[in-house]
Amino acid sequence: MSTNTKPAIEITGLIKRYGQKAAVDGIDLTVYQGEIFALLGPNGAGKTTTVEILEGFRNLTGGKVSVLDFDPATKGEAGRKWRNKIGIVLQSTTDAADLSVQETVEHFSHYYENPRNVDEVIDEVGLREKAKELARNLSGGQRRRLDVALGIIGSPELLFLDEPTTGFDPEARRAFWDLLNKLRSEGTTIFLTTHYLDEAEALADRVGVITAGKIIEIATPATLGDRGNAPARITWLENDQMQELETSEPTAELKKLSARFNGEIPQLQVIRPNLEDIYLRMIGENR
Repeated sequence: MSTNTKPAIEITGLIKRYGQKAAVDGIDLTVYQGEIFALLGPNGAGKTTTVEILEGFRNLTGGKVSVLDFDPATKGEAGRKWRNKIGIVLQSTTDAADLSVQETVEHFSHYYENPRNVDEVIDEVGLREKAKELARNLSGGQRRRLDVALGIIGSPELLFLDEPTTGFDPEARRAFWDLLNKLRSEGTTIFLTTHYLDEAEALADRVGVITAGKIIEIATPATLGDRGNAPARITWLENDQMQELETSEPTAELKKLSARFNGEIPQLQVIRPNLEDIYLRMIGENR
């Protein structure tokens, strides 16, 4: 995790209402420069609304938002200069479908004051073999990689990623994770929304869980929902049948089992809840 304590994003009492319904209901959040932050939540929880306010695409109803020391709702030249500092990867786009991958990335690079090298970006997202292919002929996963290329071509200080690896195969996802870690090591702040809990666990320095428009907890993936102290599940083979117990004192139970078997315990497994287990429990309790 970044040791930088300067905020890249500050949210205080954020509210967004549609009529009488509060899509976002008074959230507070600080994301620090150089960290990867993942916002998790079920559909309709307020994730997309929050991110669109941070990106300047949607106006807030109440509260305060600062993104790179700037109000994202600001229009005009000041707003355009601010946009030069951020990168955005939306859930889906259909831009420049009749251009090739190379042409598309080259075209978008001209929108920024300090673009990255076009060929390097194409290589980093794994599209070198498709560089001359028209964007409309790409597969879903390849189109997603192009979206990511367009998000990072401007050398953003802050990168918003909305479900970035949808449609990626496992190898492509791992390569993309490596790219995000590389960007973070270069100082890029990354704000991520994802439904893949293994992705959040692998990448995020901290995660926030939002449901019904409220953030219910912000923590590291390892400590979310008091995960470190959650009961463990122990399974083993005994009398030709798999046995199972749940305990908050796994060491003591293992000592008992070891004594009973006088050594090796057949097919022993000790399983702590993963991030997905904790997340599902948290949103279930807050519905």
